[in-house]
Amino acid sequence: MSGFEQLFPGRLPRLVMFDLDGTLIDSVPDLAAAVDNMLLKLGRAPAGLESVREWVGNGAPVLVRRALAGGIEHSTVDDVEAEVALDIFMEAYSENHNLTVVYPGVRDTLKWLSKQGVEMALITNKPERFVAPLLDQMKIGRYFKWIIGGDTLPQKKPDPAALFFVMKMANIPASQSLFVGDSRSDVLAAKAAGVKCVALSYGYNHGRPIAEESPALVIDDLRKLIPGCLDLASGITLPDAAQPYSGNAIVVVTRKLWMKVIKALARWRWRA
Repeated sequence: MSGFEQLFPGRLPRLVMFDLDGTLIDSVPDLAAAVDNMLLKLGRAPAGLESVREWVGNGAPVLVRRALAGGIEHSTVDDVEAEVALDIFMEAYSENHNLTVVYPGVRDTLKWLSKQGVEMALITNKPERFVAPLLDQMKIGRYFKWIIGGDTLPQKKPDPAALFFVMKMANIPASQSLFVGDSRSDVLAAKAAGVKCVALSYGYNHGRPIAEESPALVIDDLRKLIPGCLDLASGITLPDAAQPYSGNAIVVVTRKLWMKVIKALARWRWRA
């Protein structure tokens, strides 16, 4: 049974909101390059890829402060030094995103949702100036009707303000909405907004398993949301109780399988 069938028996959500970094794209290599560039210009040792992977997820200002502190805790970092470092980081990160890639299954899932008429939005803590160009470079920007960056609103995740804003713009209630992310901030924001949350196990959660945050569903491939992806279904993990069984969902899967069989027979007869 697919993720949608478990969370929305007999129907689909009308609105799906996505996080970006660690959910749709792996941007850590470019972020790490920008962080190391910043640190070197400040006369410090580079942090490296794995350290940056544990620090991302709360926006550029927090990432920069963590890099200056050399760890997650950054309360002792000088504010003036952090502002100078942030400017250097932003300039370095704006130069290119050639190391960033889209995760497997993302384009397939976005395309499928678009064909079903599901509204989609992007809610990220990444500064807004980087988001639209990056989405276009990754060739996934056309799928999102609403894009909220980390500085679009006064609040950023885990505050639920962006989720409430998008649901109001879409005129779709929380009960018919879904948030897809990869971090504690994503899960907390979704819960605060009263929205079911699907979490990706491969993302950035400061080195902790995302299942610890008890999202509604944990998956390791975005295509596991889609009805009919039976070859991927074995990896689905439900931290909470499973949703009621839906007979209609099985009908959808069965029809798709029969269509594949009919098309295969037609090709075989044509070749014969």
